[in-house]
Amino acid sequence: MNIIEVKEVNLILGKTQILNNITVGFEEGKIHGLIGRNGSGKTMLMKCICGFIKTTSGEIFVDGKRIGKDVDFPDDMGIIIETPGFIPYYSGYKNLKLLAGLNNKIGKEEIKKSMEQVGLDPKLKRHIKKYSLGMRQRLGLAQAIMENPKILILDEPFNGLDKDGVKDMREYLLSYKKQGKTILICSHSAEDISVLCDTVHEMDKGFINKV
Repeated sequence: MNIIEVKEVNLILGKTQILNNITVGFEEGKIHGLIGRNGSGKTMLMKCICGFIKTTSGEIFVDGKRIGKDVDFPDDMGIIIETPGFIPYYSGYKNLKLLAGLNNKIGKEEIKKSMEQVGLDPKLKRHIKKYSLGMRQRLGLAQAIMENPKILILDEPFNGLDKDGVKDMREYLLSYKKQGKTILICSHSAEDISVLCDTVHEMDKGFINKV
């Protein structure tokens, strides 16, 4: 069963066609890869799926609900798109605690567990502005997973990670899939895609094709 359905989606911004009649489905419980050059439309497709950008035409369904009609934003989705925005003079834990307070679904233990799962110490008092890029990426993933969502949308989640960080992240994502979760991932690394993904789609100039 497809948990994400994109049907005849077009996106035109100004006079530029960003997405061109995209129809694609992503099956539940698998890791799906999006590849393509910068400007090919990958990030924009992810933003449309997340409800961040309204499509010009077409329909997107996530878990049976139409985005922009049944719901503005999908329920039960963890997201990393571009650089995660955090308050620079707060610690990682304090940032996640603030974000968790928006939905009130989880408490301190779940926040701590999500940080530990991605290799961060929840007791670390260091402000975000002093985090390395790799630490910010890990915190972004902790934020995406802390409410235990059914779906993860990850745009270049390996950016800034060293070899050990990439290995840890891959292992984590594969274990997440084993729990029946669905992951849509965009990466420049052919190795990440081949190691992780059950399906791969390539985007080019706003068109999509299965690889």
